[in-house]
Amino acid sequence: MWLTTDDGRALLDAYNNVPSVGHANPRVLAALCRQAAVLNTHTRYLHEGVVRYAERVTADMPPGLGSAVFTCSGSEANDLALRMANAWHGGTGVIVTSNAYHGVTAAAAQASPSLGPVAPHVRTVAPPLGDEPAEAFAAAVAAAAADLHAAGHGPATLLVDSVMASDGVITDAEGALAAAAEAVRAAGGLYVADEVQAGFGRLGRMWGFQHHGAVPDIVTLGKPMGNGHPIGGLVARTDIADRFGRRTRYFNTFGGNTVSAAVGLAVLDEIEDRNLVGHARTEGAHLGSALARLAGRHPAVVSAVRGTGLYYGIELRDGAASSAALTTAALEGLLARGVLVGRCGPADNVIKVRPPLVIAPPELELLTDALDATLADLTTP
Repeated sequence: MWLTTDDGRALLDAYNNVPSVGHANPRVLAALCRQAAVLNTHTRYLHEGVVRYAERVTADMPPGLGSAVFTCSGSEANDLALRMANAWHGGTGVIVTSNAYHGVTAAAAQASPSLGPVAPHVRTVAPPLGDEPAEAFAAAVAAAAADLHAAGHGPATLLVDSVMASDGVITDAEGALAAAAEAVRAAGGLYVADEVQAGFGRLGRMWGFQHHGAVPDIVTLGKPMGNGHPIGGLVARTDIADRFGRRTRYFNTFGGNTVSAAVGLAVLDEIEDRNLVGHARTEGAHLGSALARLAGRHPAVVSAVRGTGLYYGIELRDGAASSAALTTAALEGLLARGVLVGRCGPADNVIKVRPPLVIAPPELELLTDALDATLADLTTP
């Protein structure tokens, strides 16, 4: 859970979900070194470790999602998912939330409004907030799909980050993703669950879409998949993957290589053997309660707390308005107290708390105590 600066100062890492089973995890390190000493090459040769890893990943998915393809990053996974979806339904349209981030390849960046203007074949919809989030979100997705059809880009692919991190962390819109998935399928499209941030136990379930009661057609993976080792991938409905394989080629020199597979298996073993999904659910509930109490103590600066498991967003405001400057001051205050967090949201005013899954109660207490003191400083004249 800890990072050390070059001058020896220890910092509690409450931000990085890439090393999800802990920095320098011994089991992951041993698996990496052991496999690298035997075989470390490109993916032209099939290896039992890669097959075993694909079987482990797909075993955790809903029925029908039985085909895995591996990449080197989440960006590549989202890029490939869009290619697969286009090959399936014949359209080019993409629907994303209004401040989404899905990666840095050309296709992923064009569908990432948080990076800049989206491409002509992309439509954005507001994330599901409000009194009737499911109905409003599904209606917005249906309207966007119809608009893409009218513009000659349909059918469309609905691509949603299951935690909607860049939109400010949205996890409590019950039923919204499931309703939106049905809306896009009714228009001939597909639903792709971007699990690059939400996956592998982060929200107290193995996959973020489970928290929303949704069943995707394709699931994209990355970040915590390799605990810092560069591995990504996707799991697709077998009929979608089969059609794609018959119509085109996909090769990734290093995606799903033997070392990556060994690392991925070690991460899954750690998650399973240490019950980190249950740990995230239990400790996340304690964290959520603590953050709610902090919001009650500091109503002048905290406008909302959203999240579940070990992923929370604390939205700040300066008076009646949101304030990115206030968030900067909060991050600096936490850093001065030895705690690392991030920021997100369309107004850049949400503190992002996303620690490795192995965080323990004493560290959570240190985090919330530091946040309490920092928020108090923000309201002191």
